[in-house]
This record gives sequence, structure tokens and C-alpha cells, in this order.
Amino acid sequence: MMRWIDVLIYARYSNPEPCKRVEKTEEAWQRQLTPDQYHVMRQKGTERAYRNAYCRAYDPGLYACAGCGSILFSSAEKYHAISGWPSFTQPISKSAVKYAFDDSHQMQRIEALCNVCDCHLGHVFNDGPAPGGLRYCINSASLSKLDSPV
Repeated sequence: MMRWIDVLIYARYSNPEPCKRVEKTEEAWQRQLTPDQYHVMRQKGTERAYRNAYCRAYDPGLYACAGCGSILFSSAEKYHAISGWPSFTQPISKSAVKYAFDDSHQMQRIEALCNVCDCHLGHVFNDGPAPGGLRYCINSASLSKLDSPV
């Protein structure tokens, strides 16, 4: 289970090794992603609160990176945080998400990125529910939903 201290250590010293790497030129990313996805995932933008695909979606399944298809989160860890964006308590594995300090917009936050392709996902905060206390606040534009097998 990831804890806040783990997130801080990864952001400060070294992130876990990903299972693979996906690297593309910015031109290739622009061809692959929609303009909204490109803005969020490659330019570190954000989508409008409550007006996104997965904010209110709680069907079973897995959430993958919209850029490279790597599995990032399970619906079992998704909860209603009233933040306006999909919120998760844990990533699917310790090596799924990469962490970086983000001092933009006069705030100090921890950015969450796909550990395979470095696409911006959102941010992680230490105000989530027990036992881990984490809240991964993730842009829907960064995710693709994979339905659970029946």
C-alpha cells in the first residue's frame, strides 16, 4: 500500500522503474491524442471540474493511461471525493505512477504522471480516506476505461 511518505520519497529521490518505456515526439503525441488530451497530458493542463467523463462513473473496471495503455488504477480504489475529478486511493501497483514536485500556480503539490510514458495524469494529495490517506485526483482526459470481464 502506498502512503504519503512513499510518494514524497519517490518524488524527491527516485521513482520506481517502469515495466517498459514509451517515448514519442511531441508531433507524434499531437497526432495520437485529441486536442483536450494533448492539453492535459502533454502540456500539464486540467479539465473542467465535474464536466469530465469519469467523475461520476463507478462501474467496475480498470483505468489505463490514454497515451500508452498502461493500467494505472482499479475501480475498486475509486471513491467519491467531491473534488470534481475522478479520485482513487491507490494506484494499481507501486510502479504504475511517477511522482514529481509541482510548484506551478503558486501551489506546492505532487504531480502524478504515467510512469511508462510520462503523460500528466493529475495530482496526489494526503487528504484521502484511511488506511492509506491518499487521494489521486486524476483528469478523465488522461484515462481510458477498460470494462471488467463478465
